[in-house]
Amino acid sequence: MDRIAQPFEKTQPFETAIPFGGQPAGKARPAGKARPAGNARPSGKARPAGKARPAGNARPSGSARPSGQARPFEAARPVGITREAGPAAPRPSEADRGPTLIGSVQRALRLLEAVGGFGRGATAKQLARAAELPLGTAYHLLRTLAHEGYLRRSEGRFFHGEALDGIARSRGRCGDPDLRTRMRSLRDELGAAVYFALYRDGEVHVVDVAEDPNRPAVEPWADFRATAHAHAIGQCLLGQLPEEERRDHLARHPPAGLTPSTLTGETAVLRRLASLRPTMPVLERQEYALGTVCAAVPITIGPVVATMALSLPVEQADRLVSVACQLRRGVGAMSPSFIF
Repeated sequence: MDRIAQPFEKTQPFETAIPFGGQPAGKARPAGKARPAGNARPSGKARPAGKARPAGNARPSGSARPSGQARPFEAARPVGITREAGPAAPRPSEADRGPTLIGSVQRALRLLEAVGGFGRGATAKQLARAAELPLGTAYHLLRTLAHEGYLRRSEGRFFHGEALDGIARSRGRCGDPDLRTRMRSLRDELGAAVYFALYRDGEVHVVDVAEDPNRPAVEPWADFRATAHAHAIGQCLLGQLPEEERRDHLARHPPAGLTPSTLTGETAVLRRLASLRPTMPVLERQEYALGTVCAAVPITIGPVVATMALSLPVEQADRLVSVACQLRRGVGAMSPSFIF
């Protein structure tokens, strides 16, 4: 306290208070005269500037610095001592971070779903638009999916491939290996293209189509998922749902006019769906596509909502009711195992 109380001009000069070498300024050794080995420096004598302490002549461990000698600035905070760190922030748990999602996989799955919405295959442009992807991205993913067998390409259109069919069979969605054979038999028997579709995860999925050049399938010019109110497949599937699920579907896919015969307006569509009879075929005449009439038979087993449908050119519209009844009988004779 006495030293602090001294006037500023009487305090020790800066050079003396904190010398570079850590020793008070005093008598210097004459230039060129070395200290004898092992001879300690007398008290009060400073080492000449720039001259290092001889090796091995370090201050003994634990010895105190003489009173009045200031510690050099470099030694004021030893290198090995650091400021104590506070508690580390907790790392987010796996649940907080959420799952790691791969964007390219998500886009590829959207394309596979989009293909299911077109009963007769779709072009890359149609699929890119349906999946809301850039055309270039869609091209790359479609080529990859086709190369791996999940899609097949025919005459510029993409269809579900053998690899995807194998996955569906392993999950039991199309467990009957004779489903396609039976559909082809129905095609030949009815003289019409035949379709099998499911309502799954809130969307219409056309699983398979049996057609040939003499009995072509309807041209899928609009996404089947978004136009369920207009075609027989969609109407038949929606008709099997509770009203709440029907309203949910129509809220996500508002009924739009596709042809002059299309029924639009949610109220009108709901009224028609409520009037459908559970076991009777659903008939549709040029509501989805001009020049085509269709019929669909409901298949409801447990929680599965499915349908078998057919299409005819409008020139054969007089056959629609009779072949729809034939289709109903044919479906009733089939084993339900293909649905599970």
